Amino acid sequence: MQLKIMLKKKHLSAGRVPLILFLCQMISALDVPLDSKLLDDLVQPPTITQQSPKDYIIDPRENIVIQCEAKGKPPPSFSWTRNGTHFDIDKDPLVTMKPGSGTLVINIMSEGKAESYEGVYQCTARNERGAAVSNNIVVRPSRSPLWTKERLEPIILRNGQSLVLPCRPPIGLPPAIIFWMDNSFQRLPQSERVSQGLNGDLYFSNVLPEDTREDYICYARFNHTQTIQQKQPISLKVISAKSSKERPPTFLTPEGNESHKEELRGNVLSLECIAEGLPTPIIYWIKEDGTLPANRTFYRNFRKTLQIVHVSEADSGSYQCIAKNALGAVHHTISVTVKAAPYWIVAPQNLVLSPGENGTLICRANGNPKPRISWLTNGVPIEIALDDPSRKIDGDTIIFSNVQESSSAVYQCNASNKYGYLLANAFVNVLAEPPRILTSANTLYQVISNRPALLDCAFFGSPMPTIEWFKGTKGSALHEDIYVLHDNGTLEIPVAQKDSTGTYTCVARNKLGMAKNEVHLEIKDPTRIIKQPEYAVVQRGSKVSFECKVKHDHTLIPTIMWLKDNGELPNDERFSTDKDHLVVSDVKDDDGGTYTCTANTTLDSASASAVLRVVAPTPTPAPIYDVPNPPFDLELTNQLDKSVQLTWTPGDDNNSPITKFIIEYEDAMHEAGLWRHQAEVSGTQTTAQLKLSPYVNYSFRVMAENSIGRSMPSEASEQYLTKAAEPDQNPTAVEGLGTEPDNLVITWKPLNGFQSNGPGLQYKVSWRQKDGDDEWTSVVVANVSKYIVSGTPTFVPYLIKVQALNDVGFAPEPAAVMGHSGEDLPMVAPGNVRVNVVNSTLAEVHWDPVPLKSVRGHLQGYRIYYWKAQSSSKRNRRHIEKKILTFQGTKTHGMLPGLQPYSHYALNVRVVNGKGEGPASTDRGFHTPEGVPSAPSSLKIVNPTLDSLTLEWDPPSHPNGILTEYILKYQPINSTHELGPLVDLKIPANKTRWTLKNLNFSTRYKFYFYAQTSVGSGSQITEEAITTVDEAMASRQVDIATQGWFIGLMCAVALLILILLIVCFIRRNKGGKYPVKEKEDAHADPEIQPMKEDDGTFGEYSDAEDHKPLKKGSRTPSDRTVKKEDSDDSLVDYGEGVNGQFNEDGSFIGQYSGKKDKEPAEGNESSEAPSPVNAMNSFV
Repeated sequence: MQLKIMLKKKHLSAGRVPLILFLCQMISALDVPLDSKLLDDLVQPPTITQQSPKDYIIDPRENIVIQCEAKGKPPPSFSWTRNGTHFDIDKDPLVTMKPGSGTLVINIMSEGKAESYEGVYQCTARNERGAAVSNNIVVRPSRSPLWTKERLEPIILRNGQSLVLPCRPPIGLPPAIIFWMDNSFQRLPQSERVSQGLNGDLYFSNVLPEDTREDYICYARFNHTQTIQQKQPISLKVISAKSSKERPPTFLTPEGNESHKEELRGNVLSLECIAEGLPTPIIYWIKEDGTLPANRTFYRNFRKTLQIVHVSEADSGSYQCIAKNALGAVHHTISVTVKAAPYWIVAPQNLVLSPGENGTLICRANGNPKPRISWLTNGVPIEIALDDPSRKIDGDTIIFSNVQESSSAVYQCNASNKYGYLLANAFVNVLAEPPRILTSANTLYQVISNRPALLDCAFFGSPMPTIEWFKGTKGSALHEDIYVLHDNGTLEIPVAQKDSTGTYTCVARNKLGMAKNEVHLEIKDPTRIIKQPEYAVVQRGSKVSFECKVKHDHTLIPTIMWLKDNGELPNDERFSTDKDHLVVSDVKDDDGGTYTCTANTTLDSASASAVLRVVAPTPTPAPIYDVPNPPFDLELTNQLDKSVQLTWTPGDDNNSPITKFIIEYEDAMHEAGLWRHQAEVSGTQTTAQLKLSPYVNYSFRVMAENSIGRSMPSEASEQYLTKAAEPDQNPTAVEGLGTEPDNLVITWKPLNGFQSNGPGLQYKVSWRQKDGDDEWTSVVVANVSKYIVSGTPTFVPYLIKVQALNDVGFAPEPAAVMGHSGEDLPMVAPGNVRVNVVNSTLAEVHWDPVPLKSVRGHLQGYRIYYWKAQSSSKRNRRHIEKKILTFQGTKTHGMLPGLQPYSHYALNVRVVNGKGEGPASTDRGFHTPEGVPSAPSSLKIVNPTLDSLTLEWDPPSHPNGILTEYILKYQPINSTHELGPLVDLKIPANKTRWTLKNLNFSTRYKFYFYAQTSVGSGSQITEEAITTVDEAMASRQVDIATQGWFIGLMCAVALLILILLIVCFIRRNKGGKYPVKEKEDAHADPEIQPMKEDDGTFGEYSDAEDHKPLKKGSRTPSDRTVKKEDSDDSLVDYGEGVNGQFNEDGSFIGQYSGKKDKEPAEGNESSEAPSPVNAMNSFV
């Protein structure tokens, strides 16, 4: 006989909380309750109640406390082993044991070292009934070592390079927490580009100039000793480069294409991938052949770390991290294996048996690898312990038969594998005890009517007593028709009525005797507010009175309390209360609010509220139009099984006639506190006949409605419990869908409590194969929503029925629905795979469909795996990721787009169902024809001379075939930026360098260069270059400009012009005319012409170095303002925006032309007299 104290699974109301707390205390004690008053003479083997953790890391600066607490009767004595041998604490003056406890205290504060007490400790608690042992407690002092001294050289990198700053913290116990800070103890900012890895290193995907600093410091925090160690600062200098070459991602960690990770069940699985590249790569995670668990997956460290919490064996598999940027992607596969330290499936439980009874101890654990189970008795391996004829060992079970008091002992079960162990103590206590009732005699229970009543009868005995309840002195035993008998002895009356009042007797019996106890139950009338305070609108300075009339049980004395806005009334003599009224005199604006009347008794309470609105005085008060007052005096009559009559009294209509009444109900048994719509009647009725459902504890309330709105609800009526009946409906949403190849999972939406129509709601689940002649197989299950049928054939249609039943009977026969047992992977690969190459980038694939029977599931479609197997031009094999295309349904052909020209591809086809993919068809290879090449990778012009230029280039990155030749086209650009004649030149395909000779000196050329295959020409690349200047001509120009005679001539000309301008100015002031202007117009100096009329360009020399126009001379307009010089490198100076044209690669091919429209102020044809300043400026 096994002693268990359990609660029956029933929903209890708030009024049952004290009993629930008591029952929970009983449940938590899996052994005999040690009540000092009632059970003094009962013995109990030891039980370990508290112990230190298995891996116990101590602070070496404090005394060592190793806990071991146990209970038992008589109180147990304690002993310890250390490293497997007896630990004699009396011989060590630093070690003491706490009185009445097994806890060790090792005083290392005064002397001694923590390292001296490292080891494996185990505590044994023993009394005359057996011995319990603790776990093996491994005691180790924490360690926080310093970093080793090292010289760190400064790191110098170019902008865009990747970097890993190593941390390599010292090995401490427990391991340190790593973080990076600067000298100011500020955490270094981290991002997708810069982040800390799981190993503590700091990773830079690419460095930037702002990363330059001299104080990259790695810190290690050892929490156990509250210490922080610091590594020597690392100096980093990033040199700016004009341009950093972008590159696709590569992984900084982990290395290679694959790696392996092992984690234990229940731990956090952390997978990390950190990549470098420019621009900064983004990390993505997928699980191959599966999905990541939605509620247990978290991304850390800017998605570089994938964490799965509470990991289980189902999380084993291959995980892939993908690093992507604009230049490409790289993949890494991490194979995850989840192992498991032992964990309990069934832990052994204490047994309390009486002499001659039978029992079992079960110790069942799982793990990966499978744990080994071993038994001990009183701390000694059972193989060498004293023989007990009452026990038999059968693997993970000990079977006891015909036990005697000498069979009492404590058994230890040890489940262990390479990752850990579990140790559980469970005693067998053989007792012979007559029944004892622990509940106090003549306890009085007082309960409000229509509420549940719980009568306690806590008991103990060995063998387990049977409990019976009787009402009155000559009553028969109470049965579970109106009553609920709980396993712990409690009697529950779900809805207590007035006739439930009386004396109840609890009787406990076993073969050794009998005990009984009487308790008394009184049913009280509920407290009700029959006259509620009403909404009031009063004028400032007047008086208002709220009435609150309470009806209560005559044996209970209520306390009436008034609240304002849920707080106490103001401490003001204007507020006065008597038995039924609250009066407020000389009302002020602040008195407005909600006033609540609360009536409290020792068993229940009731409350009602009303709002006071204060308004300014008016000469003639207008009538009040408001929602009705709530109805009251609700009464139930003509109470039948499925109907009842409800009567009520309407409240004041507040000057707006009531149009209708709304009736709502509450089911206190199934949905306490939730009110649902029952019926509506016209505003002239005060009675309604209501239809009821079986097994519902009804309460009703009524609301009135007028043109203003709806009233507050009335007080609830008395409760009315209808009789139980069989269900009148069956579950909905019945489905059958297998989750494994050999099962069928039947699910449904269960009925709610209201729909159950009675106690003991269950479901009859029936099934049979649709296409067979089998009989229906049925099983009755509890109030659940799922049932799993095992051992079914794969993907077979089934007919399924789910019928509701309760303690009264069955619901109507349900209709059958069809489902399928679980799918399995398809068996057959598609055959006759054919490939038709459409063009160099597109192929069409055809295949024959597989037989539907071989699909073994719902056909979802076909999936093509294809990959580039060999380059026809390079003839070398390399691994390329397979691409996948899925075609839904029964399609037997599909197109493969985006192929690489002139390449060898291979493919296979697989059929897909809901379980996964079937076997692959035989690989089928095909070739794509040649295409046009891409543009040459680069084009550079080197070694310019007077008459030659040398071109160097790199072949196209994607030749897409065999190159036949290169085509070079070029043309000169003259000083007016006009394009000259185009020259074509063919160059052999094996050349990467070519020199053009016989070119014009100091001339800009534009080049167009592209490659050709037999299919055609590819994209072109363009470049411009200039031949060098003739040094002799340039030197002659410089010599003339520096000759003395030339300088003197220019000065004389300037002086002559200045004199002529002064004379002209004097003549003009006198009103005369001077014909110099006409002569100047006829013989204009070419040096000061602002613009050529034939082509609109400036008449100035061009610079032979860059072939760009010289800056225009500064000219001062007549308004004495100076215009800002135009930019010397803008295309606006060469042509109008609308006429300029650009070719495919963005080079300018339109003919350069000068500006057509300039402001008049820029010319020398001013309407005013010529200024000497203007004249001089024309020579500058």
